[in-house]
Amino acid sequence: MHSWFFWTILSMVTFGAWGFFPKLAVNYISSGSAVIYQVAGGLLVGVVGLGLLNFRPEAHPMGILFALLTGITGILGTFFYYLAASRGQIAIVAGVTGLYPLVTILLAMVFLHETLVLKQVIGLCCAVVAIILLAG
Repeated sequence: MHSWFFWTILSMVTFGAWGFFPKLAVNYISSGSAVIYQVAGGLLVGVVGLGLLNFRPEAHPMGILFALLTGITGILGTFFYYLAASRGQIAIVAGVTGLYPLVTILLAMVFLHETLVLKQVIGLCCAVVAIILLAG
C-alpha cells in the first residue's frame, strides 16, 4: 500500500463528516455563527499541533503566506458552504462542492504547469457533467 493512501482515506472520512455537520449546525444556529464555532474547533486542533511541534513551527515567508491564504480561502469556502447548506439539500450541496478539485486541477495546470493524460481529462469532463446533473 502507498504511504499516502492511509492518510487519504482519513482525509476523505473527515472531509465527509465536515460536509455533513454543517447541515446539522444550521438547523440550530445561523451560518455566520456556525463558521465562528468551526474556527474555534480549528483553533483547538491548532493548539494541539503547536504542542506536537514543541511550540516552534517552521517559518518561511512564502510558506506562511500560502498557509494563511489556505486558511482564508478555506474559511471563506466554509462560510459559503454553510450558506448553501442552510438553503439547499445537503446531498446536492456536498456533491457539487465535493467537485472542488476541478478548480485545484486548473490552478495546478496554469501555475504549476502540471499536465493531464487523456483518461484524466475524460474524468474531469465527467465531473463537469456531474455538476450539471446535480444542479439541474
